[in-house]
Amino acid sequence: MKGVLLVNLGSPDSPNPKDVRRYLDQFLMDERVIDVPYLLRAFLVKGIILNTRPKKSAAAYKKIWWEEGSPLIVLSERLQEKIRGNTSLPVSLAMRYGNPSIKHGLQELHDQGVTDVLMIPLYPQFAMATTETILVLAEKVRKKHFPQMKITDVPAFYHRKDYIEVLSRSISEALEGKEYEHILFSYHGVPERHIQKSDITKSHCKIDGQCCKTASPAHEFCYRHQCYETTRQVADSLELKEGSYSTSFQSRLGKDPWLQPYTDQTVEDFAEKGVKKMAIVTPAFVSDCLETLEEIGMEAKEEFIEKGGEEFHVIPCINDRNDWVEVMSRWINEWDTAETLPV
Repeated sequence: MKGVLLVNLGSPDSPNPKDVRRYLDQFLMDERVIDVPYLLRAFLVKGIILNTRPKKSAAAYKKIWWEEGSPLIVLSERLQEKIRGNTSLPVSLAMRYGNPSIKHGLQELHDQGVTDVLMIPLYPQFAMATTETILVLAEKVRKKHFPQMKITDVPAFYHRKDYIEVLSRSISEALEGKEYEHILFSYHGVPERHIQKSDITKSHCKIDGQCCKTASPAHEFCYRHQCYETTRQVADSLELKEGSYSTSFQSRLGKDPWLQPYTDQTVEDFAEKGVKKMAIVTPAFVSDCLETLEEIGMEAKEEFIEKGGEEFHVIPCINDRNDWVEVMSRWINEWDTAETLPV
């Protein structure tokens, strides 16, 4: 019997500092998030970060927390329920960090008699700290607890025509009737070394401004290339003029070089250069979360206004849009009937 597992990033159980600390511990101790030797990672996370960051992060979560709970969890559950209405297969939901866990999601499917799972990481682009860590943990859990179960994963869909159409439509609808001088495509940031580590050719990725434009097998797992390609395809779809849009990366941590340009600096630069009306979209996320609602929707907007900007239009993620539900349901049903996956 077949079934589906949707997997998103995750969230603390509450905006209480204790729950946020537990969540950050699991998240930051992941070797694919902070990819340094275990002892150094433990020193950084348990010795430094978890003694200072939980209270600050808890305050940020409180700003965006909904009455129903974490926005990311609530939106993921809404997506799950809508997809359930469009397919005959069991559909479970899991989070890489926090609850419900991947083990819980697989157990739920197992209890319904599922032996063949289509796992959909809810990330358009592939990255070590997102898709890869989901795949690795899911396989570990499968081997230990569900050895008879088969898992097939949906590859990164950043370039899929149907996904691009949904994303483009969501941007167009959000900006209808609004004036803006520039639209910024802001993606989650990762350390530059993650790009090199994901390079299957071991030689192509140089982050020099040209390698992402040069065809290579490395692009299958190159987060930077996939982000720029998402921007390019959406810009083509919306017929955006050259110079009216750009790409940046947010949420860096520590002092190591991360993908640039940085979103916070980019937003400030545009305001200081005289841009008064700006729009921003966050295509690295399917569901709105702390990074989109607080970091972009509150902090970046405040920075833009403080530096002289006037209007800052934050475009929601595609969340549980009906057209997105239709696309995902079609992928699932095609896999169910024809064993084909979106590529």
